[in-house]
Amino acid sequence: MTFADRLRAIVGEVGCITDADRLAPHLLDQREKYQGKASILVRPANTDEVAAVVRLCAADRIPIVPQGGNTSMAGGSVPDDSGDAIILSLSRMTAIRDVDAPNYALCAEAGCVLADLQAAAADAERLLPLSLAAEGSCMIGGNISTNAGGTNVLRYGMARDQVLGLEVVLPDGQVWDGLRALRKDNTGYDLKQLFIGAEGTLGIITAAMLKLSPIPRSTCTAWLAVPDPEAAVALLARAREASGDTVSAFELEARRCVDFVLRHTPATTDPLAQAYDWYVLVELTSPANDAGLDTVVETLLEGAMADGLVLDGTIAASEAQAQALWALREYVSEAQRPEGGSIKHDVSVPVSRVPEFLHRATALVEQTIPGARPVPFGHAGDGNIHFNVSQPEGAEKQAFLARWEELNTVIHDLVMEMGGSFSAEHGIGQLKRDALAHYRQPVELELMRAIKAAVDPDGLFNPGKVI
Repeated sequence: MTFADRLRAIVGEVGCITDADRLAPHLLDQREKYQGKASILVRPANTDEVAAVVRLCAADRIPIVPQGGNTSMAGGSVPDDSGDAIILSLSRMTAIRDVDAPNYALCAEAGCVLADLQAAAADAERLLPLSLAAEGSCMIGGNISTNAGGTNVLRYGMARDQVLGLEVVLPDGQVWDGLRALRKDNTGYDLKQLFIGAEGTLGIITAAMLKLSPIPRSTCTAWLAVPDPEAAVALLARAREASGDTVSAFELEARRCVDFVLRHTPATTDPLAQAYDWYVLVELTSPANDAGLDTVVETLLEGAMADGLVLDGTIAASEAQAQALWALREYVSEAQRPEGGSIKHDVSVPVSRVPEFLHRATALVEQTIPGARPVPFGHAGDGNIHFNVSQPEGAEKQAFLARWEELNTVIHDLVMEMGGSFSAEHGIGQLKRDALAHYRQPVELELMRAIKAAVDPDGLFNPGKVI
């Protein structure tokens, strides 16, 4: 009996894929930067099947690459090019096991698409705050394994802040049932935190107990032109104070981002009559029906415009208008593609230092690759900037992309000098493994390697990722 036949005995014919054409989409990462090899994709239907597959692989020393929606931005969800590993997809594990509205908790299997869980929470008049561009295809197991961020971090925190408990299959096939729906549980080490952000290198998350929040009953979304990033940071502080800290999103983007979206995304329009250098998209939410958020924002803007912090702006008068404003933010990455090669930086610095970072990073780009076009945008409210750089107009794409590591080093050196992070929300994967080894303290790396050796001594879970 072949190894594939033994897998089929566990997961059935439908759960074991060896056809090259069906495997192909699972071997290429989201950014088409990493092309891996594997001859088997296994799709267990439940936790017991995951555990059985892991035990079989452990006995034969077969590496496993866990995969959800394969939306990783750092190459963490595809195998290397050795062909030694199998891919274990959680895509068949889509059950929502429980929605406990009075406890503000939802228990779901790892293969549930994030947007489906948001809808299930909404049906129970609750909010699952985790929200990101790939929410229509990414899966909750992958979101947790990479500690996903998104647009609501300012108000609700990262993915790890929304996890109450986990169910995890360990490298030896044991199942740890930590699906506790508790807010208080001081019984030793918080084991779930080992697996959140570990990118499948320590365990395979099969289910999660998620923390829900009150559903917003009032929302106010505004698109504002600001003179510079310094004004944006000052405006954020005012908005948090004036609104009673109900700011749920505060996104900053340069005019070039808007130009790209308007140029390449149908049905998008410029909300303001003239162009400005910098914009802020701010959203306030409240669980109260009559929170008066529009009045709060109007009053805030009056003072901010009088003080020169805001040059122009518009407040969405409907949900459709709010979605149109969000489109100018959400389509930035996609709109970069027709502009040629793009070198990415997912970085964070203290919020107070965002303006300094933007000015210094822009100057460094010009010094390093004259004519390259910075496309800075992102979650200024939590200090996370996606400092992407598009190729110079008329440049050769591959020649520009060949300088990826060179430009990464320049920008990451600056970020670390400023007390920031070279990986704010996208994780390490394959893309930033060398950067982790370079920038982290030796004691941090020693601790990470010690944990990996203790939990996965044979190195069979997602090899070549993180460390």
